[in-house]
Order: sequence, then C-alpha cells, then structure tokens
Amino acid sequence: MGTFPARQTMSAPDSPTVRKPSFGAGILGSAVERMNKNDIKPSSRKPSIDPARLGGMHALTPSSQLVKEMQTMNLKGHYNVLFIGAGNINFGSDQGPWNHSVRLEHKLQTRLRVVGIVDPAIDRAKEVINVKCATFVASAYKDARLCKDLDEFAKLATPAEYPHAIVIGSPAQFHGSNLPGQDLELQCLKHFPGVALFVEKPISCAPVKACYALADILEQKKQVVSVGYMLRYLQVIQQMQRIIAEIGKPVMMVVARYVCSYAKINSEVWWNKSKSLGPIVEQGTHLVDLCRYFGGEALLDTVQATSTEHYEEAGKLEMIPIDESKIPAEHRVPRTTSAIWKFDTGAVCSFSHALTLQGTKYSTELEVYLDGWQMKVVDLYNEPTLFVRSPEADAEQKINFPSDDPYFSEISAWIDASESRESNNESAIAEDDESEIPNGILSSFRDSCGTYALTWAIKEASERSLKTAAKPTK
Repeated sequence: MGTFPARQTMSAPDSPTVRKPSFGAGILGSAVERMNKNDIKPSSRKPSIDPARLGGMHALTPSSQLVKEMQTMNLKGHYNVLFIGAGNINFGSDQGPWNHSVRLEHKLQTRLRVVGIVDPAIDRAKEVINVKCATFVASAYKDARLCKDLDEFAKLATPAEYPHAIVIGSPAQFHGSNLPGQDLELQCLKHFPGVALFVEKPISCAPVKACYALADILEQKKQVVSVGYMLRYLQVIQQMQRIIAEIGKPVMMVVARYVCSYAKINSEVWWNKSKSLGPIVEQGTHLVDLCRYFGGEALLDTVQATSTEHYEEAGKLEMIPIDESKIPAEHRVPRTTSAIWKFDTGAVCSFSHALTLQGTKYSTELEVYLDGWQMKVVDLYNEPTLFVRSPEADAEQKINFPSDDPYFSEISAWIDASESRESNNESAIAEDDESEIPNGILSSFRDSCGTYALTWAIKEASERSLKTAAKPTK
C-alpha cells in the first residue's frame, strides 16, 4: 500500500483549495488504507465514506466493523418504522433492486417493528402484509396498522407505536415543500416530533423555492433526514472520492450517460410528464446528482439542453408498455435528452439520458477527469466497476467491490444517524470527514434541493429548444 503524505495547501484567487498530489499505488487498490486524521482534510467538494466500511447485505466476508455494528444493534430494543406508500420503492418489484423494507429487515433484524403502512390503496397494503407474514419476518409486520392517510394512523397509534423513523415513498407531488398538500414531511413532524425521515427522490413536484424553504425548517429543527440518492453510497463512487482527495487536484470535467430499458416501465404516470415531471427529474436525477457530487454546484444559467420528442422521426418507440395515445401529446415524455453546463469551480459537464433499451438492465456510465487522471464507472445499477487511468500508465486499472449494495448502505447510515442522538454507536462515515457530516448521511435534504433545481433547469432548457413544427418534414 502507498502512503498518504501530509498536504501542502495553496490558495489562488477564485479557485478551490488544492493539495499536494501523491501518486502512490495504494490509492488504486480495492482495500483502502486508513488515512491519518491529522494529515488529510475533507474534500473541498463533498465528504465521503471509506469504502472499506461499506458492504452489501449478503457480503461473503463482512468487515469486522460491520460485524461489530450488527452485534451492538441486536442488543438494543425494538425500532418502530412507519411506511408511507405500499408501492414498489418500499416493497419491491421485478423492475429493479429497490426495496427499502428488505434493507430495513436486514439492518434491524429482530428489532424491526413495522407499526403501520399508510396508503390510500388499502388492498395493496394488505397484499404487502400477507406476503411479509408468510415469511421469516412475520413478527415484524403482524401488528402493523393499515391506514388510508397519515392523520388516521396518528389518531389510532398508541404511544408504544409511535415511529422512530418514517419512510416516505409516496408520489412526489405530496411531499418535499412547505406548501399545503405538498408538505408531508411537516405533517410527519407535527404528529411525531423528532422522527427520522427518509425521503425518496425526486424530493418533490413543487417549485424549487418551496423545497429550499422546507430545507430551512428541517435544519432549524435539527431533523435527521436522508434522501434516496443511493448511488453516492456505491463503494466505487466512494473510492473515486478518496482518490480525488488523495491526489489533490480539482475536477475538470464530468461526463454522464443514463440509458434506461423503457419496455418494462408499465406506468402511465411515468410516461406522462405532467404527473411525473419527465425522465430527467424522475429518473435521470440519479446521475445528475453524481455529476454534482463530483463537479460542484451547477451554474444554472449556463444549462443548455435539447431533446428528441415523440413526434419526431428519431423519437418513435416500438415497445412502450402502455397506451401512449391516452396521454395528451404535449404531456408525452422526451425520448432522449442531452445537456451541458458549467460548475462554480469552472469545471464543465455533459449529461445524456435516453429511452432506447428494451431488455431489463439499464446502461449507465460516469466519467470524471482531472489533470492526468481519468476515472470511469460503468454499470452502476448492476455490477459497478471503476476504471482508473493515472499519469503513471496509459493502461487502466480495474476496481470493483463484489456484493456491494448501496441501498443497504444508505439505509444503514440513516438508521445509525437516527440513533446517534442517544448513543455513541459508530457510523460508516470516514474518520476524516466526521466533523463535516457527523451522522454519516451523504445526501441531505438541502443538498438534494440542488439536484432537484438542476434537473428542473435541464428540463426547462430542453423544452425551450423544442421545434415549433408539429411534425418533421420527410
């Protein structure tokens, strides 16, 4: 393993702090050497989690840190969880790996008590309970209350059923702002002050200003809130952050590509941008968020974008699983979107999103460039692999972490943060970053507002660039 020398900082007008680079071989290994807390400063862009302290639910060789945390966890009492939404994001589907309930079951084990599921579709909630009660986790779900809305649950719940944490997996139009009817987070805190909140993306459908207003309230109340940008918790992503912190050079350019398999998106809401806000705000937001995570804050007035629309020759799709003719033409989603913008550091970004694949797996890539360095992550949803090219050689070095599960890592960090007020349990946060994000959560609500604002800027820029003709000439 290479060593991590002490940093020499230099400052220059209008530029981020830089650190003396080191090109030791240690930063390219899949096992990460612990950095000396006195030698290393947190990244000027975003703090990170040491990849050695993360892992999937089914890791073949759990780290000693993970084993220690699980043993400590089992000594604690019951942990009450309330789910808002009985849909796919909370309870899984065949469309992807998302399933918050399974991660909570593995994190909390016998401590988990699901005190309720709130969903106006009570039949769907009953189906979830029936499935869960037929498995080994039946004891965690058997007494759950099924309610049509949050007010009903709050009225029926006994003090013993008050939730420690609430998972908000409802449609985005009901949460994420301070506006009446779109303020589910505030309603949760009204009924259950101090409860930890997990909010799915997109954080809202409300105006960006209203989202930042909610962020102000949550910070004033010192709430534990995590937003579901799980790709930040990938071990390859955290390895990239550690490499950048080690070499001490600023990011110069970020390139991201998100190509989804549209043929299995069997939701009329998803295909209607008046309800889902379109694929950039709803789906591409994950890679837009990673662009910010590495590049910095976007200068929104520099965003330029263009798109391929449903009525254009290049926008014809053969395998749309719903009847798109039922959706008004002006509300149909774009088929491809390409955007560019500049970050506040001077770095630039290129982002592309497309609905073109017809299988199951999505195709995703993220590239980050520094002087002398290229880092590229491929297949972020399935088998994330990092390829690093350094000044020492043109050949790329390959880094991966088998059995990684970012969904579990983000849930684990959130639960740890929710309990850190009453205990001294350790989170997975890298030691040198503990002063900046002591609770281990990588995606705060305020930071997520920045991603939300950027996706809206991309959406609006692409809509401004639309051709005025209803159909292209042949």
